[in-house]
Amino acid sequence: MWNLPNLLTLLRILLIPVFVVLFYLDLDWAPYAAAGVFGAAALTDWLDGYLARRWQQTSPLGAFLDPVADKLMVAVALVVLLQADPRVLIALPVMVIIGREITVSALREWMAEMGARATVAVSLLGKIKTTAQMLSIAILILRDSFFGPWIYDLGILLLYIAAILTLWSMVFYLVAAWPRLSGGPPSLR
Repeated sequence: MWNLPNLLTLLRILLIPVFVVLFYLDLDWAPYAAAGVFGAAALTDWLDGYLARRWQQTSPLGAFLDPVADKLMVAVALVVLLQADPRVLIALPVMVIIGREITVSALREWMAEMGARATVAVSLLGKIKTTAQMLSIAILILRDSFFGPWIYDLGILLLYIAAILTLWSMVFYLVAAWPRLSGGPPSLR
């Protein structure tokens, strides 16, 4: 149960308060440290799954904790970013991304109860969406870095791309699950 992949997932959860403290520190180096912690958490997201599959250490605990850790880290980061820049420009993609995560999580749970979880398994599109989200958030964390204001604008652009991919992947999952949601047999692609 307490193998390296699960410990990496747990580390990702434990890094959340560290990230928040660093994000709010009023020190020149704090945005870089916060972005570094967020980046390290994002890397553990990839690494824990890779190691679990490679070393055949998948477990029910890991299958539960991994998506929880991902969603917690992303949601917390998006909330603090929105609090730091409370404009509609930021609020719209934040609402889309968090709303999608709640919707797809509920859909996966419901489909698992129906015995059709494979219908809404993580897809390549979901992995691309996650990469875009993580990259945009890491860039936005840098705020007013020495890179100049263009880096923040790039982060916003990437956040919108992530939000579009988020909606696209949600539609993909809903279409795959629609036959079951509408009372028919699941659509297995």
